Amino acid sequence: MLGAVTAVLAHVSFPVPFSPVPITGQSFGAMLAGLLLSPKAAAGSQLAYLAAGAVGLPVYAGGRAGIGVLLGPTGGYIWGMAAGAYVSSSIVRMYASRGTRLSWKLAAAASAIGGVAVVYILGVIQLSLATQLPVTRAIAVGALPYLPGDLLKAAFAGAIGSRLASYRL
Repeated sequence: MLGAVTAVLAHVSFPVPFSPVPITGQSFGAMLAGLLLSPKAAAGSQLAYLAAGAVGLPVYAGGRAGIGVLLGPTGGYIWGMAAGAYVSSSIVRMYASRGTRLSWKLAAAASAIGGVAVVYILGVIQLSLATQLPVTRAIAVGALPYLPGDLLKAAFAGAIGSRLASYRL
């Protein structure tokens, strides 16, 4: 289900003039998966999204699809969403097991930071390899400009996740 949410949110996409990486809503779907599902289910939801695009369904940012997207400059971010959702879910469960409201808020924050870090690491590595950019330049065009927006998405996902967590955890 959350893989489908990610697919829908991928169509909220804005090109960035200085980068091949668009601003999208799809990371929000991966964040929700990490907050609400077990680690395996969170990763599985994002792998289902990845597979849908790989076989040709137009579910990636801008309605794109195919293996070429996964191997291109933005593919690392897509692969990273599955790994990030797994890490995010693992982190949230570690912190949230303490059972207090404050623990959930800390869990959501730590979870979002951990998940986004994984997405950025894999995304920047593939961006650098696919475009021949030095890693420092790939960070400058493929991570830093997106950090404020991803932190806002993480805060919003955390707020929604805290409301829904009692139904999912």
